Amino acid sequence: MQSSHIFWEGDRVNSPWRKRRQAGVLAFVCAVSSGAPILALDSLRFDVRGENASLRAAIIGASQIQAATNDNRTSTQDILAAAGSDYSRIVGALYAQGYYGAVVRILIDGREAALIPPLSPPKHVSNVVVSVDPGRVFRFGKAQITPLVRGTKLPAGFASGQIAGSGLATEAVAAAAKQWQRAGYAKVRLADQSFTADHAANLLSATIRLAPGPVVTFGQLQPISGSTVRTDRIREIAGLPVGKKYTPDVLDTVAERLRRTGTFRSVRLSEAEKLGPGNTLDIAVDIADEKPRRFGVGGEVASTEGLTVSSFWLHRNLLGGAERLRVEGEVAGIGGQSSGIDYKLGARFDRPASFGPDTAFYASGRIEKLDEPSYQSSKAGIEIGASRIFSKQVSGEIGFGLNYARITDAFGRREFTYLTMPTRATWDYRDSKLNATKGYYFHLDGMPYVGFNGSASGARLAFDARSYRTLDAAGKLVAAARFQLGAVLGSDINSTQPDLLFFSGGGGTVRGQPYKALGVDLGGGNTTGGRSFVGLSVELRAKLKGKWGVVGFADAGYIGRESLYDGSGNWHTGAGVGLRYETGLGPIRLDAAIPLDGKTGKGFQVYVGIGQSF
Repeated sequence: MQSSHIFWEGDRVNSPWRKRRQAGVLAFVCAVSSGAPILALDSLRFDVRGENASLRAAIIGASQIQAATNDNRTSTQDILAAAGSDYSRIVGALYAQGYYGAVVRILIDGREAALIPPLSPPKHVSNVVVSVDPGRVFRFGKAQITPLVRGTKLPAGFASGQIAGSGLATEAVAAAAKQWQRAGYAKVRLADQSFTADHAANLLSATIRLAPGPVVTFGQLQPISGSTVRTDRIREIAGLPVGKKYTPDVLDTVAERLRRTGTFRSVRLSEAEKLGPGNTLDIAVDIADEKPRRFGVGGEVASTEGLTVSSFWLHRNLLGGAERLRVEGEVAGIGGQSSGIDYKLGARFDRPASFGPDTAFYASGRIEKLDEPSYQSSKAGIEIGASRIFSKQVSGEIGFGLNYARITDAFGRREFTYLTMPTRATWDYRDSKLNATKGYYFHLDGMPYVGFNGSASGARLAFDARSYRTLDAAGKLVAAARFQLGAVLGSDINSTQPDLLFFSGGGGTVRGQPYKALGVDLGGGNTTGGRSFVGLSVELRAKLKGKWGVVGFADAGYIGRESLYDGSGNWHTGAGVGLRYETGLGPIRLDAAIPLDGKTGKGFQVYVGIGQSF
C-alpha cells in the first residue's frame, strides 16, 4: 500500500496524493453515472499520531468527510468525493501548523481512497479511517523580509526558531507592505521570494524581498457611477487630500464621509493601477444612491402618559448636493391621564461639507403646543448652526437660535423671547445604539440664553452618561447604568421659561412614577419645574431562548429649587421588570413599574416602545 508522503524542495511540491485526488473525483463521477445505491456510513475515525489536541482539531476541521457526516451526506458518492479532496485539505492544515513531512492515509473499508478503481467503486462504505502521521514540526531557520520601514512590527511567529506555519510568511508580507503604504509607497509589491526546506534538520528558510516603488501623492477622486449628486459635491464631501502624501487610512475616512451622509446605498473606492504624472494616484469611487425619499411612523404608549404617535418625511438629496431635509411631527398624550395632548411640528435642513469635509451647515424650525401637568405653552423657534464629526465616536454642534413662547402656569400668563446659543457634544462608544451590550455614552447639552422684552437671561446645562457591561462569557447577561444631571443658572424659577426647568417621572427618568410628577411645590396645589435635576437608573438585562429577553430595573430622580444639588429638594424612586423581543429595528420593549418612594405616584405604570429604555 502506498502512502501520501509530502516533501518540499525549494518552491516546488511533489505529492503523489495529487493523482489520488484525481482518482477520487473520477470515482465520484463513475459512481453517480453507475447509479450506485445510497447507503449510510457506519463509522468515521481519525487516528493522529502524537498527543497534539490543536493539530487534531485542525485536521478534523479541515476534513470534508467529517463535514459530510455532520450534514448526513454519507452515501458512497459523497464519501468518495469528500475523501478525494481531503488529502489536499488535511495537508494544508498540516502546513499551517508547520508540518511539512506528513503521511496522510484515508482508508475506506481498508482500501486507500486514492487507489479505488474509478470504474468499480464500492456499493457501500461502512468504515472510514483517516490516519495522519504529522512527522516532526518544522521551525524557521531563516525568516527575513527586506527592505523594511523603520519600526515595522512583523508577526512574532515569523522569526528564527519559531514554528514555521505556512500562513506566517503571508502575514509578515502583509504587515511589511502595510507599513510601506502608510509611509506613502502605495505601489509596494513582492519582488522575490525563496523558501527552502531542510527535512533532515526540520528547518524552513524564508527569504522575501519587497520593491517599495516611489513615494506617491493623492491625485483626483474620480466618480464612476451615475449618482444624481453632483461630482463637485461628491469631491467636497469625500475630502480627498489632493497633492498630499498617500496613506491607506485616508481612504477609510473618505469612504466613511460619503456613507454617513445617508445619501448613498453603497460606496466602493479603488486605486488606479498606474500612477499618473508626478507619481500621483487617482482614486475611483463607485457609488450607488439610496432612494431619495423616505418616510416613517413610530409610536410609544405609557399607562398614564397615553399614546405618542410620530412620523417623518425625509429627502436625502434635496438640491443635488446630498442636502438632507427632514420634516417630522408628533402628537403625544393621546388618552393620557396626567396631561392634555401635545402637538409638535419641525423641520431640519443639513448640508454636509459646508465648512470642510467634516463640518456641515444646518437650519431648523419648529412650532409646538404643549399641555403639560403644570403649564400650557405655545412655542416657535428657529436655529442655524454647524455640526462637526470629529471621529466615528465624537461629534458636536453649535448654533444660534431665536425662540418665542407664550406660557400659562402657576405664575399666570407670560411671554418669553430668547436669543440662544445651543451647544451639544456627544461621545458614543457603544457597540449598538438600540441594544448596547458594552461601551459607554456621554452627551453634554448647554444653552446660554439672552432674554428680551423683560425675559431673564441665564443658561441651561444637561448631562447624560450611560455605561454597559456584559457579565458572562456567552453575552446573555448585561448590566446597564445611567446618570443624568441638569442645572439652570442665572434666572430664578419664576422668571425661567417652564420647559427649560426640570421635572422627574415617566419613561425617560423614573419609571413607576407618573409623567413629570416631581417638581417644585409652590403651595396651593401648584408646582413648577426645578433648577436642578439628578437621575439614576440601573438595569440588568438577560437574554432568553430565541429572540426573547427579560429586564429588571430601578430608577431614582431628584428635583431641587436651587441651581446645584444641595439636598434641599425631593427624591422619588421606582422599579419594575420588563420583556424584550428582538427585531431587526431593535428590541420591542414592554416595561411594568411601581413607585417605591416619594409622594408622587401610586399603582403601577406600563411602557411600550422600540429600543432599550437607554
